[in-house]
Amino acid sequence: MRVAATFSQPAASTAPLIDGIGRRISYLRLSVTDRCDLRCRYCMAEDMTFLPKSAVLSIEEMGDLAERFVARGITRIRLTGGEPLVRRGIDTLAMRLGALIGRGLDELTLTTNAMRLAEHAAMLAAAGVRRINVSLDTLDAHAFRHITRVGDLSVALRGIDAARAAGLAVKINMVALAGLNEDQLLPMLGYCAVNGCDLTLIETMPLGEVSDDRSDHYIPLHHFIAPLREARAIWPVDQRTGGPARYFAVEDSPVTLGLITPLSDNFCATCNRIRLTVEGRVYMCLGQDDHVDLRAALRDGGDVDGLIDAALAGKPRAHDFHIERESKPAVARHMSATGG
Repeated sequence: MRVAATFSQPAASTAPLIDGIGRRISYLRLSVTDRCDLRCRYCMAEDMTFLPKSAVLSIEEMGDLAERFVARGITRIRLTGGEPLVRRGIDTLAMRLGALIGRGLDELTLTTNAMRLAEHAAMLAAAGVRRINVSLDTLDAHAFRHITRVGDLSVALRGIDAARAAGLAVKINMVALAGLNEDQLLPMLGYCAVNGCDLTLIETMPLGEVSDDRSDHYIPLHHFIAPLREARAIWPVDQRTGGPARYFAVEDSPVTLGLITPLSDNFCATCNRIRLTVEGRVYMCLGQDDHVDLRAALRDGGDVDGLIDAALAGKPRAHDFHIERESKPAVARHMSATGG
């Protein structure tokens, strides 16, 4: 009598995630979809081709991989996209990962454009999410529509209100864009002060082909915040949230100001992050193409932890971001494909 062969996953490893140059990895950015309901000019092309359903991990598979990473020392997970709240089953995944808090996981967070936040805020709070990042580059409705191509500012602001009403702490992520939102820093700081949000500024990054030349809109943050420095004193504070931002207090403001400077002031020496894309690829660096593919191993009973170890061994010392006139992006994939 013939007996069908059966395969099972090897027992999950508990070995800590330490890369080839000794950095301990404790932060997983988990992209749950490459799709988005906006088309921000610095992030995506106007006409995007998204992955077919067969190429993406199921919600169950993402949960399985996340649990493996937590067993190996991941203490923070951020759900990203694309826009994570467009993914069907995001509530199931959030609840599953939230159940890991206190069982190896310290924190579950999420980055969103807030277009669907009003309908999901209560669910996120119930799942154990305590703080979220909202991508919001301007408070000018016309500029918002121009930058996002399709977005409605009022919808985003209602989403932020709903998140705060649900008890979520909100940090605004604002990409500095020369010629598009240089006049918006002080208004955004005022909005954050009134609405109980913190604010992080981010330099635009050369990921994926877009219609604009990014060099036209790149501005180092020390230039972008010059109007603020002229108006108020700012000074560094000892605050950490697991990511790359450096934090500052602002004179006469309750807002904590974060600065993320991948181009003007590289922070790779302290990188603690690993990225898992919706198609099951592990990228050890946002600005490099090297990756390992976990999807086949996960589905076929292969050595998932061995592939993770291979990724760790190959994590580069630093990214290779440059923005010059008519230069090619650092990598061909868009930010939405990697999850930021």
